[in-house]
Amino acid sequence: MDLAQTDKRQNGRTRSPEERHEPPANPLPRCVLLIFAITCGASVANIYYAQPLLDAMAASFGIEPAAIGIVVTLTQIGYGAGLILIVPIGDLINRRKLILVQTMLSSAALAIVGAAPTTTILFAGMIAVGLLAVAVQVVVALTATLARPEERGRAVGFVTSGIVIGILLARFLAGVTADLGGWRMVYFLSAGVMLAIGLILVRILPRNIPITSSKRYAAAIKSIPKLLMEEPLLRTRATFAFLIFASFSTLWTAMVLPLSAEPFAMSHSEIGLFGIAGLAGALAASGAGRLADRGLARRTTGAALALLTFSWLPLGFLPYSLTAFAIGVVLLDLAVQAVHVTNQSLIFAIRPEARSRLVGAYMVFYSAGSALGALSSTAVYAWFGWPGVSCLGFAYSLAAMIYWIVKR
Repeated sequence: MDLAQTDKRQNGRTRSPEERHEPPANPLPRCVLLIFAITCGASVANIYYAQPLLDAMAASFGIEPAAIGIVVTLTQIGYGAGLILIVPIGDLINRRKLILVQTMLSSAALAIVGAAPTTTILFAGMIAVGLLAVAVQVVVALTATLARPEERGRAVGFVTSGIVIGILLARFLAGVTADLGGWRMVYFLSAGVMLAIGLILVRILPRNIPITSSKRYAAAIKSIPKLLMEEPLLRTRATFAFLIFASFSTLWTAMVLPLSAEPFAMSHSEIGLFGIAGLAGALAASGAGRLADRGLARRTTGAALALLTFSWLPLGFLPYSLTAFAIGVVLLDLAVQAVHVTNQSLIFAIRPEARSRLVGAYMVFYSAGSALGALSSTAVYAWFGWPGVSCLGFAYSLAAMIYWIVKR
């Protein structure tokens, strides 16, 4: 269903006063959007720093390589819990306060991970990091609320591009930092970055952010399954999110294992360079929100899913061709970002009074897909090597493509 169809469906029914809430007439300043994008990028990067560091973390704590994917999975579990328990609060209270508290607590959680003396503290810290990283979704929902309706797709696409940039740069920055000072230094530095961002947000976050719902917290949490049952568009787009991020996580979790081993024996910094390559694809997809604004969401989704499925062909050439592998990385990131931006542009138009709950419900599927990809890819690699991982990623992508065909 395209954005125009969504608007038509909503215009055909009577809206409550909450649903008639509209954002301010003035456009969001570019500088505020930029800071929102940086905040999202830095916050989401905290979830992905571990992926290029898995071998170093496994050696530090004596964890088997086949099981080290649990670090990423636990972070995604924390992220999923935050989406259900924290993100919906954004509809109920001033989002300024919520974002500031999350940012400061995230800084503390990262410091705990960096100082973790045991696997128990490490695992608990990673869950907390994921739990608090959902500040990203609160910021995205705030962007959709403050942006004018005709510019919502562009604004959400711009801020979401910060998220993907954060995901991809996380691997490069983590690799460089780990090579210089060890994996723990990555988390100590990130703790400082989040503290600095929190201080900036104190100055620039609007104070008159509208509260879009009068529901109580328990009622808001209970309404999330109801939203999924009542909104077929949300279910469809959430399913896409689950499958594309299972494919995405399959690549980015498992690739460190063959690249760090012989015959490549790459350093963390060198592995992180593939994140820079993927950045080109992610940036190229930032215009997907504009296409959604023009009513081209269905076509954009289909083309991106076809590209995602095809991307596993050059990715499967590892270890025979690093050039083909790098091309596959660019194509995969381009496709995933295009679908993700389109998804969010559409679901934010469904119910303006429930944007935090909508994005929370949607991102639960994102997190579940990422967790599945992380856990399944390392296990498959232990048994079948990179060919098995390539087949796994292709299967997730093909499932998304088939689902799109069925839902047409």
